Amino acid sequence: MGVKKKAAAAILVLLLFLGSLWVYGGLDSHWDSCLKGYNQVNRIPQLSNSSRSDVSKRPHVLSICPGQNFQVSVLISHLLAAPAYTSDVLVQPYLSSWDELVKFMDSLGPMVSLISKEIETKTSVIRQLALLSEKSPEDELGQDMSSLNTQNDDLKAHQHTDAYHSVRSMISSELDRGLVDFHQQTDSGCRTLLRLHRALLWLKLFLQNLAKVPATGRPRSPSELCREAYQSTLAQHHTWFVRRAAELAFIAMPERGFFFRLLCVQNQEGMSVVLNKAVDAIGEVYDRTQKALEEKGMLDLP
Repeated sequence: MGVKKKAAAAILVLLLFLGSLWVYGGLDSHWDSCLKGYNQVNRIPQLSNSSRSDVSKRPHVLSICPGQNFQVSVLISHLLAAPAYTSDVLVQPYLSSWDELVKFMDSLGPMVSLISKEIETKTSVIRQLALLSEKSPEDELGQDMSSLNTQNDDLKAHQHTDAYHSVRSMISSELDRGLVDFHQQTDSGCRTLLRLHRALLWLKLFLQNLAKVPATGRPRSPSELCREAYQSTLAQHHTWFVRRAAELAFIAMPERGFFFRLLCVQNQEGMSVVLNKAVDAIGEVYDRTQKALEEKGMLDLP
């Protein structure tokens, strides 16, 4: 086998390993019609009057982008539906937001899609916990956890119980039942949420930087921006090996023109408008989740 073939094989092995560790271990200690359609398919219970008012006042002018699996308008719809009350986040639209972000990552190529598969595993954990809680609230977390990756399509349409209705209700419920361990790893919803929360900050910073219009010169490459966002967020929770593997994954990041097509815009200015809407919506969800986890000392769950 030639030197080039050996190098290619080594890179492939590293990227496959990255896919299994990015979220499973990596995020651990080791990597104008859309809103209406959303509310028809995914009913959001118990929204406060103030939350309904806030959502209705926000402009929603993005339309479906033909031929694209990922739809930024759908993502924003889910994100706008997630905030509830004064400082809470509804679990169902939060997970639906991740469903759309997974499509975004899948569109960036096979190397990045390895990461998105682990994100799907995390969202499935919380959906399964909600289902198990409804079936038998006193069940231990370990019961039937082997079936986390099955029946996922049915779980997406399943209504959450009161315990997993929102981020704060999930935190309170799992603390009351002793399901959160502050000293060792568990499959609690709170710990799983923290891993998703860290990944959300990475994507938020990446999209935020991608939206910036440079005052002078050419824009920086998406690969460089994604790497920078990673280094300031997820890299702090990854081992040396995972950080090196992540660097390889970013090399395969598409160029800026790809994102124009993905978002159905013509230029950087158009992309900035669209991405800033998404970043603002992500920021609101992120800040609320951050506050809820911080109040219970959960930002460093093992």
